[in-house]
Amino acid sequence: MALFKKNTTAYSIDNIILPEHVGIIMDGNGRWAKKRGLPRSAGHSAGANNFRKIIRYCSDIGIKYLTMYAFSTENWKRPNDEVTALMKLFKQYLEEALRDFQDDTIKLRFIGDITAFSKEIQDLMYEAVEGSKNRDGMVLNLAMNYGGRDEIVMATKTIAQKLKNGEITAEDIDEKMISDNIYTAGQPDPDLIIRPSGEYRTSNFLLWQSAYSEYVIMDKLWPDFTKEDMNYALIEYAKRNRRFGGV
Repeated sequence: MALFKKNTTAYSIDNIILPEHVGIIMDGNGRWAKKRGLPRSAGHSAGANNFRKIIRYCSDIGIKYLTMYAFSTENWKRPNDEVTALMKLFKQYLEEALRDFQDDTIKLRFIGDITAFSKEIQDLMYEAVEGSKNRDGMVLNLAMNYGGRDEIVMATKTIAQKLKNGEITAEDIDEKMISDNIYTAGQPDPDLIIRPSGEYRTSNFLLWQSAYSEYVIMDKLWPDFTKEDMNYALIEYAKRNRRFGGV
């Protein structure tokens, strides 16, 4: 079991082995705003500000891969004004990343079907990815128009086309082939998935990759999620005995 200590303000993570890949389901922005009598857009703005703080903290402490669930394939069903506000926030973040983070070490990637976004946002995405591709720091996967089932369908269609073209045989299809054709191909599966807001469901997030991920559920809305909460989740992960189906 990993050792850890507690000081007056937060747990220390100095003496634990960190997970290589962490996924976070950013949930609870709307409820955060409702509790304060604010429009849901205010909750998303608060969540976006917290997103910046947490990704910077994860990078600083040495997390190698971080996947943040920003916008799901189901989120298009939300009211038009809320979707519009989210698109404005995405555009603002991308412009900020291109303008203010030229010397950053974070390598940015997008997972999901980004063709559903406006050309302006797509162009900013491509520019941000291209501008960060040679960086050697943490890989930040932003799940945008992402759904785990949709991802598996996409991978299946890609493999089916290869089979149709005679590039592979049915016997060639195995777990590795599927892993090689999903959005996170070449990356380790997430060791830890954190779900703020107290909801006990996966919400279609990294369904293939999370077969053996450890989950930490926290009864805290995303805008209120702090570095100390992140430390708690990392320490909880370090205490787990991961057997991957073995004894």
